[in-house]
Amino acid sequence: MGYVEIALYGIGGLVALAVVSFFILSAFYRKPGPEEAIVRTGMGGLKVQTGRGMIIVPVAHAADKMDLSVKRIEIAREGEDGLICQDNIRADIRVAFYVRVNNQQTDIMQVAEMLNPKRASEINQLRELFEAKFSEALKTVGKQFDFVSLYTDRDNFREQILNVIGTDLNGYRLDNCHIDYLEQTPLESLNPQNILDAEGIKKITELTTQENMKRNAFAVEESKVIKQQNVDRDQALYELERQRVDAEEKQKREIAEITARNQAAAAQVQEEERQRAESARIIAEEQIQVAEQNKDRQIIVALRNKERTDQVEIERVEKDRMLEVTERERVVGLADIEKDKAIEIEKRNIQEVIRERVMVERGVVEEQENIKNTQEIMTADRAKTVAVTLAEKDAQEALVVQVKAAEAEKQSAEFGAQQVVIEADAQRDAAEREMQATKMLAEAKIADQAAGGLAEAQVTLAKADALEKEGTAEASVIQRKGEAEAVVIDQTGSAEATIVQKKAVAEAKGDEAMAVATEKVGTAEASVMGLKFNAEATGIKEKAESMKLFHAAGKEHEEFKLQLNKDKDIQIAAIDAQQNIAEAQSEIVGEALRNSTIDIVGGETTFFDKIVDSIKAGKSVDRFIGNSDVLTDVKNTFFNGDNEYFVAQLRQFTGQFGISFEDVKDLSVAALVGRLITMADTEDDKSRLEDLLRVFRGAGVASQKVASLGLTDGNQAK
Repeated sequence: MGYVEIALYGIGGLVALAVVSFFILSAFYRKPGPEEAIVRTGMGGLKVQTGRGMIIVPVAHAADKMDLSVKRIEIAREGEDGLICQDNIRADIRVAFYVRVNNQQTDIMQVAEMLNPKRASEINQLRELFEAKFSEALKTVGKQFDFVSLYTDRDNFREQILNVIGTDLNGYRLDNCHIDYLEQTPLESLNPQNILDAEGIKKITELTTQENMKRNAFAVEESKVIKQQNVDRDQALYELERQRVDAEEKQKREIAEITARNQAAAAQVQEEERQRAESARIIAEEQIQVAEQNKDRQIIVALRNKERTDQVEIERVEKDRMLEVTERERVVGLADIEKDKAIEIEKRNIQEVIRERVMVERGVVEEQENIKNTQEIMTADRAKTVAVTLAEKDAQEALVVQVKAAEAEKQSAEFGAQQVVIEADAQRDAAEREMQATKMLAEAKIADQAAGGLAEAQVTLAKADALEKEGTAEASVIQRKGEAEAVVIDQTGSAEATIVQKKAVAEAKGDEAMAVATEKVGTAEASVMGLKFNAEATGIKEKAESMKLFHAAGKEHEEFKLQLNKDKDIQIAAIDAQQNIAEAQSEIVGEALRNSTIDIVGGETTFFDKIVDSIKAGKSVDRFIGNSDVLTDVKNTFFNGDNEYFVAQLRQFTGQFGISFEDVKDLSVAALVGRLITMADTEDDKSRLEDLLRVFRGAGVASQKVASLGLTDGNQAK
């Protein structure tokens, strides 16, 4: 190995040593952040490093980082603990203090000796250290300022706090403080028993009262000035509006006077032509109304005839449907009976099979036990067979006779039921024909007595009688049909029960003959089977009786009968009420119009309705005039209960305007009064004439001619 190789190995070893040393140093070397400091304890004592790194040997040293950033501590004095100012007014205040560990080795070491470096900058730890000191500083400085000065001189207040607290806080540094919130403490949070709070309450009350008084004075003065300005403005507007209205009314009056003078002559001719046309129109309308009423009356009569025909057809269809339903239910009931009978027969056959199987099994056992008596048993069996055959023959013969007799009775019952149904249908047809005849007589009687005013009640009574007879006929038909069906069902059920009973007796006799053959082992069995079949026959018979009593047709018949009686009572009560109303109406109208001459237009209830409407219209006019003070004054002024007084009033107006009755006798009353209104000079005369015109219109005489009132006979205006 040469020197070169040795040198290379030496250099490689040095490089490897350097690399290993570098990794060891990097593992033990720790650097703090810009706002951190490393505090090392252990070998070499307490050491602090900021900005540069430090070697930390895991076994020989212990190191922690200390936070040097600024922390915010908020001190609040509110409510009962509020800050008391120099003027004894309590204030709610919140001040934020900004504290950090001073970035000096001596200060950091001082803090590290007091606290764990990790907890040195925690907010709770800082609050425990400085809350009391900061609160005391706030009290001290706050007592040097008035409450208002806290708002106006905040910078000075902050500087005083910093001066009192100082910047050196045992290794910590107070950088700054700010007032976050400052308000007066509410009065409800103050204690009146506290002398300082009492003084503050007094000052607050005085200041707020004075300010409220000043503000209220300004508000009152403002309202007074605004109200006065509004009054002046309204007065000016009202005056201008009055002048404008006066000018418009004056112009309207002048235009109306000129227009009235120009149109007066033409209005008279137009009014005369209009009266002639109106008279012709009224006559034509009366004729048209009479024709329309006649047409409407004919239409109503035709519609009612059609309604009656439709109602009869509907009732006929409904009755047919009900008969079909009843027949269908009867067939269904008979089918149910047949089904039950077949089921009972099958049940009995099943019991017979079971009984035979038991007998076979028992015979096998007996044969095994009595093998020595085989000959005797065979002899007994032969005798039993002969007896059973003879008994079955007798039973079948009796059964055939009884079945034929039951079928004959059934056919006889069915023929009787059909006869009852035919008789009921005939009675129903007769009742329907009688009902139709009664309806036709009632309609004829209505047509003859239509002008008497009481036809409606008679029609209703006739309809009620017809409805009652029709309901009675239907009830009779349904009742007889139900009774016939009940008889058929009764006879059918009795026949079937008799057949079953006799067949059971025959079978019992056969079993008894067999029991004689095997008298030692079969006596008890024959008795039991005989009782069983007797019980079955009795059950079938009772079932038939129950079905007869509770048949659906009979039940529905009773329900329909009750419903029919109830509907009949309701219809009769309604007819009685309508009859009483019609009688009362006829008495009222007859008493009211005893001495009246009336032309009847319309039939049935139209006449009574028109009479009542006419009376109501007259009463309405009387009530309208009686309740109106203006119309009462007009009536007293122009009529005064005396025809001559009314003529005198007309003479006064016509004489006042130079008009004679001969000139106006062909005019209508409304045209005459309108002409007098246009010629009136004073507002009083116009008002009286307008009231008179309203009275004429309300009385319905405004369109009549003056001559038709009978007031111009022998009277000439002067």
